Amino acid sequence: MAGMDQDHRQIQFFSEVAELARAVGSAQRLMLLQHVAQGERSVERLAELSHMTIANASQHLQQLKRANFVQSRREGKNVLYRIGNGPIIELLGALTQLAEFNRTEIRALVEDSFRQQDKLEGVSREELLERLRDSSVTILDVRPEDEFASGHLPGAVNIPYEELEGRLSELPRDNEVIAYCRGSRCILAPDAVTVLRARGIQARFFPDGFPSWKAAGLAIETKH
Repeated sequence: MAGMDQDHRQIQFFSEVAELARAVGSAQRLMLLQHVAQGERSVERLAELSHMTIANASQHLQQLKRANFVQSRREGKNVLYRIGNGPIIELLGALTQLAEFNRTEIRALVEDSFRQQDKLEGVSREELLERLRDSSVTILDVRPEDEFASGHLPGAVNIPYEELEGRLSELPRDNEVIAYCRGSRCILAPDAVTVLRARGIQARFFPDGFPSWKAAGLAIETKH
């Protein structure tokens, strides 16, 4: 009987795991989760970023909410979504890594996109924390302005990547620049480092990006 009870508990547990897997078993919902992981956003903005209708995005978000992948709150007439509790960002990263491992064509695409990144030196979280403490570095956030406003590393300067070439004069020349973006799958930061180094600016990048920094419980700032 004890063995049967244990089997039943295992089946129940893995049934719950399967329900969670079904909740993210959609390219649209995974895209929405990636965008929500960058910071709290309205349904309208998430729909725009994911190239969906508002109704379609709302439906997918409701399914994610039922599985606790996202949380929501109402602000006036707007419904705002934020990432849920738990290792959701880590799950997204693991799924991406597994897809790259299993699919030769995806792996080839990633290798091509990150060929330049492999030649660049990244900064660890520990080193970045130390450099922040002694104020010996300029932190450059190259994400879009709305993502920066939702949350960013302490003291970071926001210059979206597409504006970087025209705004290089805003960066101090006496500090090393550390660029970051959305995480290890985002090529904006390493591309920014390439641009900066070509202009004679000492630069490296922080490969973990903002979502992992926030998930680690480290201090962040918001722009109101």
